[in-house]
Amino acid sequence: RSVAIVPRRQARPASIDMIGAMSASAVERADLPRVLLVDDDDELSDLLVEYLRRDGFDAEAAGDGLTGVARALDGGFDIVVLDVMMPGIDGVEALRRIRAASRVPVLMLTARGDDVDRIVGLELGADDYVAKPCSPRELAARLRAILRRVHEARDAHTAGSSIVVGPLSIVPGQRR
Repeated sequence: RSVAIVPRRQARPASIDMIGAMSASAVERADLPRVLLVDDDDELSDLLVEYLRRDGFDAEAAGDGLTGVARALDGGFDIVVLDVMMPGIDGVEALRRIRAASRVPVLMLTARGDDVDRIVGLELGADDYVAKPCSPRELAARLRAILRRVHEARDAHTAGSSIVVGPLSIVPGQRR
């Protein structure tokens, strides 16, 4: 079976206007959240990648678990969507391998509705679980929710330490 990889949209060189400023579209492309979709269903992958791109994500696909793990660990993605049932290594094993080396958020996508599969995925470190078929709009909303939580947690963690004056303690990053 061949591995189907949907190439990432190639960003054109930033266009420079008369005064040397980058165009707004070049700046916007750089700010898009990067999503890796790992699924052996080429038709579904193409559909979801296209939808996510139109909905403001920089999305790419990998057609099997091994390729997905390698790209998730090397590609600088903001979030990974993993199908559970794939040939070779399945999504659960791919999640194990990703979690062994990275904290990148992972959303599991599966046709199996079994509670045991969901629980195992969540206990191994998946951030969310979506059953197929799902609407692309729901998937995009869940991706945004996960990314929002991750960014809020990072901001709170990196916002600095608390300010202590007598018995009063203020944590600016957490607004408390």
